[in-house]
Amino acid sequence: MNHILQLRCRRAGDATRLPADLHPVLRRIYAARGVDGAEQLALDLRHLLPPTALLGIDTAATLLADAIARQRRIIIAGDYDADGATATAVAVLGLRALGASSVDYVVPNRFSMGYGLSPPLVQLALAKRAEVLVTVDNGIASVIGVEAAKAAGLQVVITDHHLAGPLLPAADAIVNPNQAGCNFPSKHLAGVGVMFYVLLALRARLRADGTFIQKPEPNLAELLDLVALGTVADVVRLDFNNRILVAQGLARIRAGRAHPGLQALLQVGGRSVERLSSADLGFVLGPRLNAAGRLEDMTVGIECLLAPSLEAALPLALQLDGLNRERRGIEAQMREEALELAAISDAVGVCLFDPAWHEGVVGLAASRVKDQLHRPVIAFARAAEAGLLKGSGRSIAGLHLRDALAAVDAVHPGLILRFGGHAMAAGLSLEEAALPDFAAAFDARCRALLDAAALEQVIETDGELAADEINLDTARELEQAGPWGQGFPQPLFEGQFEVLDLRPLGADGRHVRYRLQVPRLGAVTALHFNAAENIVSRGSIKVVYQLAINRYRGTESLELRIEHLQQNLR
Repeated sequence: MNHILQLRCRRAGDATRLPADLHPVLRRIYAARGVDGAEQLALDLRHLLPPTALLGIDTAATLLADAIARQRRIIIAGDYDADGATATAVAVLGLRALGASSVDYVVPNRFSMGYGLSPPLVQLALAKRAEVLVTVDNGIASVIGVEAAKAAGLQVVITDHHLAGPLLPAADAIVNPNQAGCNFPSKHLAGVGVMFYVLLALRARLRADGTFIQKPEPNLAELLDLVALGTVADVVRLDFNNRILVAQGLARIRAGRAHPGLQALLQVGGRSVERLSSADLGFVLGPRLNAAGRLEDMTVGIECLLAPSLEAALPLALQLDGLNRERRGIEAQMREEALELAAISDAVGVCLFDPAWHEGVVGLAASRVKDQLHRPVIAFARAAEAGLLKGSGRSIAGLHLRDALAAVDAVHPGLILRFGGHAMAAGLSLEEAALPDFAAAFDARCRALLDAAALEQVIETDGELAADEINLDTARELEQAGPWGQGFPQPLFEGQFEVLDLRPLGADGRHVRYRLQVPRLGAVTALHFNAAENIVSRGSIKVVYQLAINRYRGTESLELRIEHLQQNLR
């Protein structure tokens, strides 16, 4: 299945209110992303939105303050992705710093329990002598799980950021910027961000109660490295508020003040602490942390984040690195198989299934096929429970995936057993025998919502750089700017260059290193990852690229990171 791909230069914004001494390329880039004043570049904690606008946060803070005063046993109910792991670590560390004498956590096993606060997870919490249960990055849809917890006599605080269903669980407090009636201006907090805000409100409550008159007040900013990692890894929109959280977390990491677990993950990932970028959080640290939840159990990831020293964290980080290598091998095979299945489908909403696929990796396979086809894709694997499938989907602009699943569920009640998620990613369970009917219903819904224009993949760029702007100075400015991420994208440029020569890279030759003739600079190295089938060996090519720096043995050189070649473009 082929799709149409076109380039579009981002619309120029108003740069007149941006600082005059800002690099001219950065002025254009920021303005094109809606930054129209110097105040939007001041990513200081004093500009962070206050917690008070979060619905339910005062109730949550009061309940937790009471639990601390009464020395009640608090158990955190986490999740098995990077957002859930960092949120769990932030909750445990933050509550302990604020005076909680007894805090522990439970996290569901993806394969035996599934997502969220389920009755089996409540039983795990009870086995750890829970009195107060705090969910992080889950819980807003856990109606039955909360019922089980309340029946066992637990107080329940839900902290989540996922969309709510038609019925809210009967928790003692719910903090979620996306619940009905919540007026918090930013709807894009990750789960770890919501928990961080709960800790801010709790500290304010304890301060008002006089808790810190006789002892020092804890600095919750020490948790921001974990908040930054979870925020970027969960691919939430980097609005101004999230950019503050990420920028401050990155600053702490670059200054050598990261938690030992993050330092260990950086070490095994071979990344420089001083020049760490938001992309490193998303593509180096996040996948290693996620690998535990995808293949085994997220406990090892959480323990790495909670490790008290680098010596304690390194063995755990090495274990995570090994799991990530295993995950990459599984994913590569599944990606090829998924693309072969998709090639024979003419569906707009694509459903893929292979009996041998790994449940923990289907979301990654769906993402790769979505990127290739520019179609909504759901990949399924067999669940641990006989006769059931678990699916993980990824969507494109124009189709809210969770809402599409809700629409299918409304028209075909009982076809989907469980579902939940976001606009761009969602998960579901159904009976294996129901897959053909679901695939047809999902495709029909996608066809109704996506017209021909929506199925055209558009790559937005920041236009062409002038010859005197393609240099190390510009690359350094871009490297230190940002942070870049979802909704505030990494700068991409267009350019036309002559191919001087090339050679394959990597054990399997999947990557390509070009030498391109660049005006005023001469030969410049350009890397194109996972592009062995897309080689252009000579002549002039138009590319979409990132401007980057190659550092080797103390020297720096300019490098282009190719995202797309002309032969893929119209």
